[in-house]
Amino acid sequence: MTNELYQFDIEKGENIIGVDEAGRGPLAGPVVAAAVSLREYSDALQEINDSKKLTEKKRERLFDVIQESFHVGVGVANVEEIDSINILNATFLAMRRAIQELGTKRSTESLILVDGNFKIREYKGKQEAIIKGDAKSLSIAAASIIAKVTRDRMMVAESEKYPEYHFEKHKGYGTKAHREAILEHGVLEIHRKSFLTKILNKSGK
Repeated sequence: MTNELYQFDIEKGENIIGVDEAGRGPLAGPVVAAAVSLREYSDALQEINDSKKLTEKKRERLFDVIQESFHVGVGVANVEEIDSINILNATFLAMRRAIQELGTKRSTESLILVDGNFKIREYKGKQEAIIKGDAKSLSIAAASIIAKVTRDRMMVAESEKYPEYHFEKHKGYGTKAHREAILEHGVLEIHRKSFLTKILNKSGK
């Protein structure tokens, strides 16, 4: 039994790499990208979907399933890079790093399917941008789960260093509680300074 997301990939060709990111919008932490290439399809992959449509518990479980069924590469662009080259370019950087980490596991003939409106800048291989790809392509959906779970785990680790910011709850996104913590406790080195201008200007800081 195959599903629609897998069928989408089959129609694109035999050598498909799905690429997606997590963390473009948060005020803190890195942007994380994943690149995945299917080893072998099985019914265990039926539940894979856009990571945003899954519960945290289900994402964690599928993370392990994907690791077993796909070749996986992960790339990270840190806060300094985000502030230096802007979030879009940092996202492309993380994606190129994820593809590079996939490395020799992938064929040079592979077609990269990247989630979103934009092709990956400075990537020389074959690629196609798929709007809402994480809801259409099995490989992109799997990449979205790997990227999301990896980044969430990184932010939970940060919450242990800075408990008063509650990163384990909001993962660095600009929730009311997070914005209030910034104003009360100050800006950390893991905050994206280029994202905080409005918040700090409103507070007069």
